[in-house]
Amino acid sequence: MKTLVLVALVGCGTFEDPNVVIDLRVLAMDSDPPEQVIDVSQTQDPAQLLAQVVPAQVCALVSDREHDRELRYSFTLCVPKTNDRCDEAQPSIVLGSGIAPDPDTFPRPPLCTTINPDGNLLGVAYSALQHDQLHGLGGIYYGIELRIGGTDASPADDIYAEKALRLMPRIPADITANHNPTLGGLVASDPDSAMSNPQPIVLNSCDDPNAQKLEVPPDTKVRLNPIESEGVREVYVTPTITGGEETFTESITYQWVIGDGKLSKGASGGGHDVFGNLKPLFTDFTAPKSADLTGPEDIPVWIVVRDERLGAAWYEACIHVTP
Repeated sequence: MKTLVLVALVGCGTFEDPNVVIDLRVLAMDSDPPEQVIDVSQTQDPAQLLAQVVPAQVCALVSDREHDRELRYSFTLCVPKTNDRCDEAQPSIVLGSGIAPDPDTFPRPPLCTTINPDGNLLGVAYSALQHDQLHGLGGIYYGIELRIGGTDASPADDIYAEKALRLMPRIPADITANHNPTLGGLVASDPDSAMSNPQPIVLNSCDDPNAQKLEVPPDTKVRLNPIESEGVREVYVTPTITGGEETFTESITYQWVIGDGKLSKGASGGGHDVFGNLKPLFTDFTAPKSADLTGPEDIPVWIVVRDERLGAAWYEACIHVTP
């Protein structure tokens, strides 16, 4: 039976590369702020707690390169599950819905919603707290579910994405809220030459009529290496169940997504290896072969920067390949 399954899989042909965007995809979601710290006591009423919370804007990075079309979308405030869907057993509220322009245009049309500190947030946060085994010590998680699909497609083909946010109690007293990470820059080099001089890559969209692009011949491998911003790896404290605190330094990860070609890996960075060395931040991009090109091609590169405390930010670069 195992042999038959293997033969069947081989006969199916090649699978799509998850690092290459072909059809509708939510590449990332971010929030500003991603986390908020509030003072909590048994004598405070809900209004006093909400007064400490500021509105949070949640935005999505979407690409739909296969189609020129508008997109139908909705944002729902809820307690998120692990499958990019709202927990249907807990409260939820649609914050916004409508029709969005084609996302692959310039300037990129924003796709955002705002979570206001009102009764809707209070109801969702309270429900999350009631189901939290730590009773909010590690924060109250809530989130936004994005449902999106083409206006010309069946709602059954819609895709989902989710962004989690957090309210943290001021425990311990020196705890600070997280900030979204930033990218200092991006450089390209020859991965097969130790003497290669890194070349800066301008961070801009291929859809920008004045975009500056990295010129690459077909079937050429280029190492893409992010330059980290100073202080991007924040030092932070967390409470312990014994009433103390622990101090950590953030790990930063990089997600790489392209419009064509190949990547050596779609994720880089993170913590340290077993020897204490920082994990490599780079990925290697290989341009399409001449036989696979019908003419000059602008290839978008999206870099999504994340930390382990719900922070995220994204950037774009453009690679131009001429057969």
